[in-house]
Amino acid sequence: MAKLQKKSLANLEEIRQILTRYWGYSDFRPLQEEIIQSVLQGKDTLALMPTGGGKSITFQIPSLVMEGICLVITPLIALMKDQVGQLNSKKIKAAAIHSGMTRHEIDITLDNCIYGDFKFLYLSPERLATEMFRTRVRDMNVNLIAVDEAHCISQWGYDFRPSYLEISSLREILEDVPVLALTATATPEVCDDIQERLSFGEKNLLQKSFDRENLAYLVRHTEDKIRELTEIVQKLDGSGIIYVRNRKKCREVAQLLRERGVKADFYHAGLKHVVRDERQQGWTGNRFRVMVATNAFGMGIDKPDVRFVIHLDLPDTPEAYFQEAGRAGRDGNKSWAILLYSPVDKRMIQQRIEVNFPGIPKIREVYMALCNYLQVPLGSGKGQQYDFELGEFLHRYRFNAMVAHSALNILAREGYLALTDAFNNPSRVKFRVERDGLYNFQVKYAGFDGFIKLLLRSYSGLFSQYVRIDESFLSKRSGLPSERVYGYLKTLSSRHIIYYIPRKEVPVITFLEERLDEKNLLISPERYHFRMERYKKRISEMLRYASSETICRNQFLLSYFGQLDARRCGRCDVCRSEKGMEPDSEESRMIMDKIAKLLSDHSETLDNLVAASGYESGKVLPVVDWLVDQGRVVREKDLKLRWK
Repeated sequence: MAKLQKKSLANLEEIRQILTRYWGYSDFRPLQEEIIQSVLQGKDTLALMPTGGGKSITFQIPSLVMEGICLVITPLIALMKDQVGQLNSKKIKAAAIHSGMTRHEIDITLDNCIYGDFKFLYLSPERLATEMFRTRVRDMNVNLIAVDEAHCISQWGYDFRPSYLEISSLREILEDVPVLALTATATPEVCDDIQERLSFGEKNLLQKSFDRENLAYLVRHTEDKIRELTEIVQKLDGSGIIYVRNRKKCREVAQLLRERGVKADFYHAGLKHVVRDERQQGWTGNRFRVMVATNAFGMGIDKPDVRFVIHLDLPDTPEAYFQEAGRAGRDGNKSWAILLYSPVDKRMIQQRIEVNFPGIPKIREVYMALCNYLQVPLGSGKGQQYDFELGEFLHRYRFNAMVAHSALNILAREGYLALTDAFNNPSRVKFRVERDGLYNFQVKYAGFDGFIKLLLRSYSGLFSQYVRIDESFLSKRSGLPSERVYGYLKTLSSRHIIYYIPRKEVPVITFLEERLDEKNLLISPERYHFRMERYKKRISEMLRYASSETICRNQFLLSYFGQLDARRCGRCDVCRSEKGMEPDSEESRMIMDKIAKLLSDHSETLDNLVAASGYESGKVLPVVDWLVDQGRVVREKDLKLRWK
């Protein structure tokens, strides 16, 4: 800890100079400075910052202040590549280790982080358990462990990943290194669990209010979502995002909007990287107004003037909804988060549960088919990576796409494999020979001399690390046909002058355990049913948010995340209508009296309160919402209800 304590009182001027030098800002956003000072004092810190709050700066600046390298653990490969690229563009040395890299690439990267002056190493949580990493990290001068998407470590969280549990054992190797855990959305229960599982020396939660005063939450109840959607988009000004649940609907809704005079395009993970990049840039540059997207459209959205986010389908969790809706209005100007709800949504919830939890026998069936498809022998495969063509797999084994994807996700949560969505992995090159050996080769084979000089003029660092290259750029710069450039690279590789890894863009599956036979593939029924019940509870809360007409939308979301003292916002559809008035039916008053009696001497969970009332939940919940809204009933930190 002594090394860190030297910087524990880093003055504000020093960290602001770094902020201005590298990011061009003169001052910090709310909470950033407090988090940075907490880290520089060597404290384990959990920072809860809503989407767009500037989380990355809170670990990047402390690491630049201190000697050594920061380990950044994140499951998002696209985010890794984006942030590494941004840091390198600022002349800050950063590297990443992720699925899709060869063992030799990983070996070189780890060497550079030990012996070079690198400041950041981004890595996926699955890498923490590998023997190569655990051996080499002991030789790194690590100054900070930053854990992004920290809710993934909690089984109470909405996206639990068992590989995150390895972070605690990493702390045993790096005993005196503080942890900064970051997440945009977490309930009080999850916040406590994160700090416990990360072995915090003492609890230290720094939290920014979830309240977005410029954002109005609206729910539109409609039998015809498309008609309602079209009317809303035509009335609203500015750019927006429309979230839908599947790729087919993305394309259809974008086409429909275009036919009705709205400049729109669509985005989902199935599009090629270059297409996704072009469309994101087109939307950011206001070449079209509306992006219709799946939840794949999220990372790296830094467009501040998004005026509306519309959800055509009900999200699975309040966490997901809050994060996606929060992409509107980051410039502080008035914006809209609109959810379209129809009676059919309630009926479709059961189908979602069945698809997301297809049953343990089906999960085993998908696992065995996957192993056969990838030709993984029994007892082998651990640590191996395989390109995975999902479409071909589904066609060969005739699986439903959603069921197969859910089964693979459950296998990932059980720790058997890691599935990476398709991402752009550009071509990479590294010289295998030293400079003298290369010179001798150029003299002996003069026909390669010009191309080798082109490589050296175009890219730096080719002798020390794998460097991303672009064959089309080399073609344009040299005037050579693309086929000729590719031929040179293949020939130099076959003659052991370079390592050459061609571009690819396919999903990657990494086996975290060796292949097991069917009877030894253990899917814990307890964990399976626990996760199913947690999913049911979250989607039930999302359904309650959408169907309620009595409680302030903003209050509902804030109380879900533990902010229990929020007032009515005055902006949402409930606050702006008369439906927030006191329930006036005789039955509603009888339910109110019953609730008052049940909560008169002790607090109670919502489920138990409904069961004890003797009334249907559909009649009790609106009354409870109204009582909470009026301050007569209070939600406590454990989410129990008590009479005030």
